[in-house]
Amino acid sequence: MYGKEIKKVLITKEEIASRVRELGEQITLDYRGEPITLVCTLRGASVFFADLIRQIKCDVEIDFIAVSSYGGGTNTSGEVKMVKDLSSPIQGKNIIIVEDIIDSGVTLSYLKKLLEARQPRSLKVCSLLDKPSRRKVEFEGDYIGFSIENEYVVGYGLDYNQHMRNLPEVCVLAPEVYGG
Repeated sequence: MYGKEIKKVLITKEEIASRVRELGEQITLDYRGEPITLVCTLRGASVFFADLIRQIKCDVEIDFIAVSSYGGGTNTSGEVKMVKDLSSPIQGKNIIIVEDIIDSGVTLSYLKKLLEARQPRSLKVCSLLDKPSRRKVEFEGDYIGFSIENEYVVGYGLDYNQHMRNLPEVCVLAPEVYGG
């Protein structure tokens, strides 16, 4: 189905749709009609974010933030840079950071501390993917779509050098593509 740059399909679009629906139902149940603000981490989480918000049956506000610890590489630099901050204050609000993948934990740990300082009513993290074997700092998400092994994945918003985000499934990138 895909070219030689894709080693295999890891998670099908049907599996993703089913799990996103389950996550939306869980968030709806946990907040029981309370308003929540979903914060999309750009750019990788944008596809997951768009699907997730349509599955949540609460009053939902949205905002966007962009931070980076990767630069142009495939490994975290350990230094986090703010690229785009939130547009609105979050004090007293229920906040859910929506992320594409929890990898080293460095970026999300930084982001969570940054947002906690702004005094939200609650702050949780929802991630499509989790790679616990790659942690450099202790970090756990509150809502996790899929836990995966340490493979380079693309598709459904995840990229390799800004390409392949539009694949409808989560796929494993062939190691020869990125020198892995």
